[in-house]
Amino acid sequence: MSADLKPYPFDFVKRQNRPRGDADSGHHPVVIIGGGVAGLTAALALAVQGIRSVVLEADETVCFGSRAICISRRSLEIFERLGVVGDILEKGLPWTGGRSYFRNQEVLRFSMPHDANQHLPPMVNIQQYYVEEYLVRALELRPEMVEIRWASRVNKISAGEDSVLLDVEHGKERYQLRADWLVACDGGRSTVREALGLHLQGTAYEGVYIIADIELESSLPTERLAWFDPPSNPGSTLLMHKQPDNIWRIDYQIRDDEVPSEAVKPENVLPRVQAHLEMIGQTGAWTPLWITLYKANALTLESYRHGRIFFAGDAAHLVPIFGVRGANSAIDDVDNLAWKLAAVIKGGARQPLLDSYSDERVFAAHENLQKGMKSTEFMAPPTFAFQMMREAVLSLADDTPGVRSLINPRQTSAIAYTDSRAVAMRDDDRSFTSGPRRGSVLQSAALRRIDAQGRQSCVHITQLVLAGQYLLLQFGAKAAIGADLAQALANLRNEGIEIRALAVCPGIDPEAGGEYLIDADGAAAALYGAQDGGVYVARPDGHVLGRWRSLSGPALVQAMHEVSGMTGEQA
Repeated sequence: MSADLKPYPFDFVKRQNRPRGDADSGHHPVVIIGGGVAGLTAALALAVQGIRSVVLEADETVCFGSRAICISRRSLEIFERLGVVGDILEKGLPWTGGRSYFRNQEVLRFSMPHDANQHLPPMVNIQQYYVEEYLVRALELRPEMVEIRWASRVNKISAGEDSVLLDVEHGKERYQLRADWLVACDGGRSTVREALGLHLQGTAYEGVYIIADIELESSLPTERLAWFDPPSNPGSTLLMHKQPDNIWRIDYQIRDDEVPSEAVKPENVLPRVQAHLEMIGQTGAWTPLWITLYKANALTLESYRHGRIFFAGDAAHLVPIFGVRGANSAIDDVDNLAWKLAAVIKGGARQPLLDSYSDERVFAAHENLQKGMKSTEFMAPPTFAFQMMREAVLSLADDTPGVRSLINPRQTSAIAYTDSRAVAMRDDDRSFTSGPRRGSVLQSAALRRIDAQGRQSCVHITQLVLAGQYLLLQFGAKAAIGADLAQALANLRNEGIEIRALAVCPGIDPEAGGEYLIDADGAAAALYGAQDGGVYVARPDGHVLGRWRSLSGPALVQAMHEVSGMTGEQA
């Protein structure tokens, strides 16, 4: 064990900007500031929908150090749509639950929902620099759609009614960019937020955590591990997560009587790590890779849209790490924004749809902050009263199962936009007895897909959502969409509103002339509470736009016009 930190087993390649002519300094549909997970995901989500963008990133490579490490199933579904989930699953470590200890006694063992209907794990552990690297590689395959300008800083922002003007610095070079739309993904110290004079609102906690990455070969399973007042570090709370490359992330709270600037020094961190490893029986050699400080914040802007400027990720909100809502919230942010922005740019929607981005994601942030604050107050009690309550719960947990839910880390979950302006308020939502509600994300269920050539394959409902397209599922006995709906779909496509429509029926139809789905045992129909003729329409981000016991063509057109902000005259 040495106080010297070993480099990560990852090649942080410094990227070079491609040659840029004078024309490249001009006008762009979208400029994204920040090339982290949020910015890169936004660029890829726009690119697959045919929208060009420029990404301005201050660093010369992907992120360095220990940042986000847990990617949720919801984020994996988004990455699957964007074509990068394969790399993440190949490198990452999936997990389904975890354990918590009070001193050296196990007080909680939890499992996240995972059944035969799911084709993706509930959570995958993978370092943020790998996720960013895979996103960069995917973007480098689309040079005509995306340009990442590394080592590029924005010094000034001038927002107008029709565009945003940026002053950019790259080494000794200075130039200007004009964007129709600007997406600020530039992190917790957002330059864009500062330039607009905006401030995050909420709660900043006093508790301070040490984050240490170590390299250790261990046969311990991949799961979320937590210790409250462990004998190895009395008075502290400690978390452990296994990562690829034999890397372990260890987070522990420093005591109130410790000075953070001293507590973070290797000579003070490494003995604590050693003591904990010995306590849990890990006697193998290990090497420190990274040490830093972390403070829990629960902060958000109250609006994520300011004219032609949008905020996403840490630029929009800072969420406590407990419950892994940071990077996952950022991915959800830009997934929500990208399809709406692409629809407006391509003419398939009007600007009111963009306001729903802020409405929905600010609502989601408040939900995440509320849950994150509860976890934070349990993990790092802010007052003596909270400390006493936690010790009481932990002391009772072994013999009183009813209190164990209070220890639950409340992992991230998709937010439902039940009352959003971007869902159909005139559907039959309340008449369904089961299935995903209006505004919720689609539930996964296995089906057989029959393509136009009659070939069969297995597919899950969440895999049917394609970037930039709405999805209509009609449950019933027939393998084709009725003529009334088919005509409405054709009319909507002529207006620039793309909808993929699929029938879900119980068996093979020899006379079917196109693609359809088979729900042989009726499990999907039962899960969705769908009777013969029932229809679900999902948005391009996989949230249910609306559901109907039966749906006419005119009713579909009306719902789509209301959500997209278009009227019949505008369309």
